[in-house]
Amino acid sequence: MRVLLHLRVAPGEENHVEDLYHRVSRELEGIPGLLRNELLQGLAVPEEWAVLSEWRDADAFRAWENGPHHRGATAPLRPYQNREAGSVYGLYEVRAEY
Repeated sequence: MRVLLHLRVAPGEENHVEDLYHRVSRELEGIPGLLRNELLQGLAVPEEWAVLSEWRDADAFRAWENGPHHRGATAPLRPYQNREAGSVYGLYEVRAEY
């Protein structure tokens, strides 16, 4: 399962957001079911960023999301959430891969 968190990063704040991403990622190390995550920057619209996380399954993600550490761990990136994207994040099930 994949989770895509939509971010909007103003010019000049790129390094700060990268630092926050690394801080949050270190905080999330060892979360059961979290396999990995990536920080992505849009090529067509450089202000559009995303965090793509890969989870073992939806149950693992939901257990963490409903747990006591979710909000505190992800708080540093919250000011950068892109509310114009329709939804701040999306959940995606992998249907096929090579």
